[in-house]
Amino acid sequence: MNEHYDVVIIGAGPAGSVAAARLIQEKKSVLVLEKMQFPRFVIGESLLPHCMDFLDELNLLPCIEKEQFQPKTGVCFYHEDEICDFLFEEQFTEASWKYTWQVKRAKFDHALISEVEDRGAVVHYNATVTNVTMGQTEHKVQFDLAEVGQKEVSCKFVLDASGYGRVLPKMFDLEIPVQTPDRGAIYTHVQDENRSEKAGKNIFVHAFNDNTAWIWSIPFSDGTTSVGIVGNADFIKECQENDAQLFNQLLGDFPGLNERYKNVPQLFEPKVTLNYAVSVKQLYGHGFALCGNATEFLDPIFSSGVTFAISSGSISSDLVVRQLNGEQVDWEKDYALKMKAGIDVFRSYVNAWYEGVLAKIFFTKNRNEDFMRQICSVLAGYVWDESNPFVKKHKTILNTLSKVIEMQENE
Repeated sequence: MNEHYDVVIIGAGPAGSVAAARLIQEKKSVLVLEKMQFPRFVIGESLLPHCMDFLDELNLLPCIEKEQFQPKTGVCFYHEDEICDFLFEEQFTEASWKYTWQVKRAKFDHALISEVEDRGAVVHYNATVTNVTMGQTEHKVQFDLAEVGQKEVSCKFVLDASGYGRVLPKMFDLEIPVQTPDRGAIYTHVQDENRSEKAGKNIFVHAFNDNTAWIWSIPFSDGTTSVGIVGNADFIKECQENDAQLFNQLLGDFPGLNERYKNVPQLFEPKVTLNYAVSVKQLYGHGFALCGNATEFLDPIFSSGVTFAISSGSISSDLVVRQLNGEQVDWEKDYALKMKAGIDVFRSYVNAWYEGVLAKIFFTKNRNEDFMRQICSVLAGYVWDESNPFVKKHKTILNTLSKVIEMQENE
């Protein structure tokens, strides 16, 4: 007889862990199928304060606090010798978290899924989902389990939190092309031997090449740092050539970093991810929903990936609980449109970043502090707070403000 669960979750990253925690909290039986063996490396290490709301609600903060990750209290942007700091304690949104963490995802993701497993979720690692068949009320999930072979389980609902694996989008032909230019990233971890208090312990972001490229520096609490460059795909390929010669040169010579990463030991050879932006036709269907990067991924510039993973995992699993309990659930209104609203806010900021609009706002000599506090709340992840004009009017407000600043500077 096949095993039966209330919910099968594909993927044990933050979206899958948070969803499992919510379901377990409501006494639902959960099977998590993870293709890899944890702990495992993954990029995307800088969290946003809004993550903390969801983790706190599910009592997941204690298992993360034990890891003693690097606190993140803001973000520093740098451009042509100009610096713009955003401190989360200066946000517009009330009752917002004033800090979060910069995390090595191998430890962060492992801590979350281990906690969820301790709470009662069944977790299979090295499990590759090969087929999902949707029935009227019961669905079948087939998977290959390492050293065991092919297995099949049944369930009442399937949540796809498979990230870039994008299991159901590929299986159900849900993927659609994105409209943004092909971009990529090259990155590594280094021994941060030249770190100082002056250098700062928050994420550092420096735009260059007319805002088409930028470099990140994310210090960790163990004395290492994640460093990477994002840019057009052709430029990233150039950075990778000749044993990453250009990448290493840029790390050593970049303005604002004061040769902090010149000739420092790298923990692994630079990795490259190309054409990372993805999207789907729909976020849900009969008996299934997508969450995390299985839905849509915009760009790493504002570290929104894990925030959307955690928020979508929480929101989708809450709706699954209601549906399993016999309630009528409006997946379009309460999930698809809600997630789209948050993603669209960040989309406006991503576009404004690469178009140079945010540089005009961030680095003007006459910054409006009220506006900066409102923008800070967006950068902290509070993209559903419509009391914030920079959320509610996101489609127009950035361009309008940029033009006003330009007029003022030309007077």
